[in-house]
Formats: sequence, C-alpha cells, structure tokens
Amino acid sequence: MRKWIFKAIIQKGISFLPFGHKLNFFFQKYVTRGVNLSDEYFEGRLIHAREHYKYFRKHSSADKFSHFEIGTGWYPVVPIGMFLLGADSITTIDLVRFANEDRFRTTVQKYVEYFKNRKLNSILPGILQGRLNVLLEEVESHSCNSLGSFLEKFRMEYHVADARKIPLNDNSFDLITSNNTFEHIYTDALEVILKEFRRLCKKGGVMSHSIDLSDHFQHMDSSITIYNFLKYSETQWRWINNSIQPMNRMRIYEYRELYRRLSITVTEEINREINMEDYNKVKVNERFSFHPAEENAVSHTQLVSVM
Repeated sequence: MRKWIFKAIIQKGISFLPFGHKLNFFFQKYVTRGVNLSDEYFEGRLIHAREHYKYFRKHSSADKFSHFEIGTGWYPVVPIGMFLLGADSITTIDLVRFANEDRFRTTVQKYVEYFKNRKLNSILPGILQGRLNVLLEEVESHSCNSLGSFLEKFRMEYHVADARKIPLNDNSFDLITSNNTFEHIYTDALEVILKEFRRLCKKGGVMSHSIDLSDHFQHMDSSITIYNFLKYSETQWRWINNSIQPMNRMRIYEYRELYRRLSITVTEEINREINMEDYNKVKVNERFSFHPAEENAVSHTQLVSVM
C-alpha cells in the first residue's frame, strides 16, 4: 500500500473519533513524524515571516504595527518572528489549541540555535537587537514557566476560536497573515473568514496569505506528484478527504474569484513552483479541465492585499 493511502485511511478513521486532533498529533509524531520542529519546517516558516514583513513594509508606512495570524499550528514560529521584527502586538488564533508551553520553549530554543550558527539573520533580516536580547535572555534564565508567561514576554495573545466569528474589534490590525492555512478551509467558510479579516484590518493595512495548493499527501510520499489529487471527482475526493487535515483543492483562479466577489483587491499575486512535467502526468478531473493547465499547475502562491 502506498504511504499516502495509508495516511489517508488513518486520518479518515481518526476524524470520526473523539479527540481526533490529539490522536492525529500522536499519529504524525510517532508514525509519519510530521509534527516535529525540523529545520525544514522552521526555515519554511521563517521565510513566511520574512515575506509577509517584506510586503507589509513595501505597502505600509506604519511605524508601530499590530499583527494578526490565523492558524497558529504546533509551533509559533511566525509570531515570534514578527516579535523580533518589531510588532507592537501579536494575536494568533486557531480552531484547536495545538501550541503549548513546551512547544513554545522548543521554538524559542530553535531561534537561538539559528542565531548562534549565524543562519537566523540571513533568512530573517531586519531583526531588532532589543527584541533579540529578550529571546536570548529567556533561554539563559528560563524565566517563563507557563504558556501565559511566554505570551506576555513576547507580546502575544493566543485565542482558540472559530475564525468565522473572531471576538475582536473592528480595525484592530495593520497586518493580517496566514501560512499554508487557506488550503485547509472549505470555500464557504473561507469566504466568511475573509469577511472577518476585512472587518479586522485597518484602512491602509495589509493582508498577506501564503497558500500551498499542492497535494499534501505528496509531502510524505514521493511516489505521487503534487498534482495527484486533481484527478479525483468531487465525490471520490469526499471519500478520501478528512476533517482532521482537509484539503479544499482550490486553484489560483478560484482564489482570485473569491477575492473579487468580496471586493478585496489582490495587490500582488506571487506564484511559484509550477511543474508542467509532473502536471502532465496526471489526468485531471473535468472540474479542473476547463481551465488553463498553467493555472491549475500553480502549486504555491502568496496573495497580498492593501486594504
């Protein structure tokens, strides 16, 4: 049995069980090893933070800035990155509480490791020395003894809530971001969430969303391409997909249409990693076949909007 089919079956089964997200954590930690803070994951998130901040500074002259992130995940790499880059306040939200004291400490230690081996500033330029000192001091003193104390020290709020109804005030944030999160949200829910972001973002603020449009099963099974999931019909995909880590399979033109429908301007669209050779290995389902192959083949994008 192919690895991706095994993972799909396990996650489908887990999705029907109580505490499915906790069971999925143990499955990914000890079987697929997909939730460890690897160098690859850490560097990928550093790049997200760098790119969000780059486009924010390109389009905003705000001195102090407030940052909001949807999809905290297991390790708060991007929020800590925004702290180091000078965010006055950071708010991160997730549907389930994944991050905890131990994972926060692990993330801080990873930052210090990368600072000491001189990789940090090359990947994430613009770090403020005063903020870096806070990070280094914490690793030396171990003064934080709870998740709450970590959040306070790094100017963060961590909410567990449905992003379709965020319990925060209008016009609260200068920068709103997400990192490989949109692809796990179904279209109807994503539309409501984007309306919430529109409400929360200040006039002249920036939204920056990194989206992974590839088949995530390929991340742990190289026997398939990143376009493998495009060959299935909607009915077939409902049987394969799961509620633990769903994939909506939206293509770049569907994101554009969603933004247009909500009157959210796409100021910049940065597409990358288009592999036509791999794409042509897959006979795509008719849902996608009416659109240009080059558009279906976009596997990663960053959508930047000045609000």
